[in-house]
Amino acid sequence: MLTTALRNVLAHKARSLMTVLAVCLGVALVSGTLVFADSSAAAHRAAASRSFADLAVSVTPAYSRSAPDQPDVLTDDLVQRIGNVPGVAAVLPSAEGSAVLNAADGKPLRVQQGRNQAAGYVPQRHPLVEGRAPAAEGEIAVDRGTAAAGGLRLGDTVTLATDGPAMTARLVGIVTTQDTRVTSGGTLTVLDRATAQRLFAAPGHYTSIDVSAAPGVGEHELAQRITDMLPADRAEVTTGQAMADQQAIYVGTLTRGYQKLPMVFAGVSLFIGSFLVLNTFAMLVTRRTREIALLRAVGATRRQVVRSLLLEALLIGLAASAAGFVLGLGVASVLPDLLSDAGNELPDGPLVIGARSVAAALFVGVGVTVLAAWLPSRRAARIAPIEALRSAAHPAARPRLRAAAGIGLLALGVGLLVSLAGSAEDASEENLRSAMLGCGILVLALIVLAPLLVRPVIRLTGRLTRRFGVTGVLAQQNALRDPRRTAATATTLLLSTALVGGLATIGTSTGQALDRQAADGLAADHVISTGSTMTGIDPAVVQRVAATPGVRGASAIADSVAVIGGKVREISGVDPAGISQAVKLDFVSGSLQDLGPGRIAVSSSVAAETGTSTGRSVNLRIGSSESFAPYTVVGVYRDNPAARDVLGARDEVQRHSYKPGSVQRILVSGDGVSENALRTAVGNNPLLKVQDRAALVREAAGTMSELLTLMYGLLAIGVVIAALGIVNTLAMSVTERTREIGALRALGMDRAGVRRMIRLEAVTVAAFGTLLGLAGGLFGAWAVGALTGGAMKQYTLVLPWGTLALLCLSSLATGAIAAAVPARRAAALSPLEAVAEG
Repeated sequence: MLTTALRNVLAHKARSLMTVLAVCLGVALVSGTLVFADSSAAAHRAAASRSFADLAVSVTPAYSRSAPDQPDVLTDDLVQRIGNVPGVAAVLPSAEGSAVLNAADGKPLRVQQGRNQAAGYVPQRHPLVEGRAPAAEGEIAVDRGTAAAGGLRLGDTVTLATDGPAMTARLVGIVTTQDTRVTSGGTLTVLDRATAQRLFAAPGHYTSIDVSAAPGVGEHELAQRITDMLPADRAEVTTGQAMADQQAIYVGTLTRGYQKLPMVFAGVSLFIGSFLVLNTFAMLVTRRTREIALLRAVGATRRQVVRSLLLEALLIGLAASAAGFVLGLGVASVLPDLLSDAGNELPDGPLVIGARSVAAALFVGVGVTVLAAWLPSRRAARIAPIEALRSAAHPAARPRLRAAAGIGLLALGVGLLVSLAGSAEDASEENLRSAMLGCGILVLALIVLAPLLVRPVIRLTGRLTRRFGVTGVLAQQNALRDPRRTAATATTLLLSTALVGGLATIGTSTGQALDRQAADGLAADHVISTGSTMTGIDPAVVQRVAATPGVRGASAIADSVAVIGGKVREISGVDPAGISQAVKLDFVSGSLQDLGPGRIAVSSSVAAETGTSTGRSVNLRIGSSESFAPYTVVGVYRDNPAARDVLGARDEVQRHSYKPGSVQRILVSGDGVSENALRTAVGNNPLLKVQDRAALVREAAGTMSELLTLMYGLLAIGVVIAALGIVNTLAMSVTERTREIGALRALGMDRAGVRRMIRLEAVTVAAFGTLLGLAGGLFGAWAVGALTGGAMKQYTLVLPWGTLALLCLSSLATGAIAAAVPARRAAALSPLEAVAEG
């Protein structure tokens, strides 16, 4: 039986190659993503280690809740005392913080929380490559990446901000850095020491003191010596290795999301590819019925037949794993370039091939192939020896059982989705899980029913193929000859079309609903915001904005976070008298008239999740406050991005915010006010975003970009695997119909007619899978979209006609292109040799 399995694999190299390619794609994405993850983690660790290579110990202030405002102890006196500790080779004090720059075109440059670094100049940390070091207030240096991204040159006047008003400084130097927070897409601004101390600590004080160890002194030993001489509870010591590990973990966390999308593609690829493997082995069993029956007749047991086919699948799986792993190395090498951009640059490093990626390639390639081949092998074991005496294979069909199972699954899936669409009020996690379950059952029902739907659907589409004459009629009859094979071949397109069509519809509908929500919920014409609750807008800016010509009103809003119902929410502190002119609030119950200390309004989503309503009391903790307090709910409003999750009195939110007394947004109403005028009013502060209503709508639409990327990636994967399946099926069909094709050629059909017949058959199969997939995908999108409509009144189902048309055309083109090789092979058959061979 081992010899038989090896002979079958080698005797049908083209068919085996198609199966290998289908599984190989998923293996490549899985192993490539894992190698990329291991390589990125190693590169992050290496970069962080280089950054802290000469650092043994770092001393930082210790935060005290009992005295949060006490001055730190990192002074010049402490620097001198640390320098006298035995084993200390060098002491490098620094004052570090955060600063955001404007690029040469006046737009904020690489604004990313936690990666806009600023520090006083330290020669050992910031080697100069151009110009000189900043020596006085009003001079700065930046790293090479920041200068290149912002188009900055020596001598330019640069606008920057740390945590308040904008400042201007002259660029006098370009430095290099190994700080992974900067090299991974951040910025570095280098100031003179006195200015850095004034901005980030206090005159004569530092934010950290870095210490290098003398040769032969371990960092842990040195850390203990320094800890013993530090003021108790006023400063703390961290080793250089611990800091390197922390920074590698931090940067790795920022870039970990890059691994998710390739893994989604890999999962979908393997799921769709498994149907190709299943179809291939099912066709093999049908075609080799007489061969298997002869093996049974000469003594092969059922178990041996199963083992033979599973061994054949094992060999194909091993080949797919090996080829996929090699291809995965190529995927891992190009992913950093594909995922890096001007704002997020992944560190360079060698590929790291670990046991995890090798094991995953073997497990995925072999596991998917063998598992998909198990059902056909069980069917092969049931072939009786008497089948060897029959002239053709007649696979047993149980249409009644299939119809009953398919209709039952269809009723269950449709019923679940319809009930959710009619009764669910929001897109809660439980409702979404139920909707996904319903969609899965619906697709499974279509797969089960597909063989029974082949005849009515293809007869309907046959009205178009008949226009091509005899070749069109023959193509239709060939597709109807074996409904199970036609349905199995179309399954890959059914799955990919359902996924892409459903996601495209949900994405388009949700994107337009977000657009309308962003526009409908805002009455103001412009929004000026910090984008962070940790920074604030200078009160003088609010006054300058209000005094700008054309401005009718400027409503200042204090944004913070609040814990309510066990979750962290966004809270906005507003003035009840003026907020109605800037934000369109649609209250379900109550109003803002009674808003004040101890009283809040909540969005409908928060009210539903917490089970609260107007007039009830709820425990709430705002911002930096350490304890919960009871608040009375005075109103419930429909979800509104401009109002966030909770509305409170501005004075109360400001009192407990992370930056007390500050505001984070200004909603501006006015006629003909330009963005440039408002940017001038805010001093071109790079910490502040100035957006009109159109920009807010575009920003809301931008949240769907990842879904669109996913959609087109799934479409590409589905097209590739579907093409392989069609090629595989048609190649086997041409082999089975050798005599028939020879007879057609003998009766006068030319080679072009034979090629046209095969292509039309492929297009017919592709159209069948596309129609079923669209039906399932659009119905699922309607049901899932109904959940969104319960919480977002602006949601309406919008069909993306352009995307759906592209989807249909790509599916039909896939069928036509995939049929090229089998059609050419069929046309090349000699009439007499074909009849004789058959």
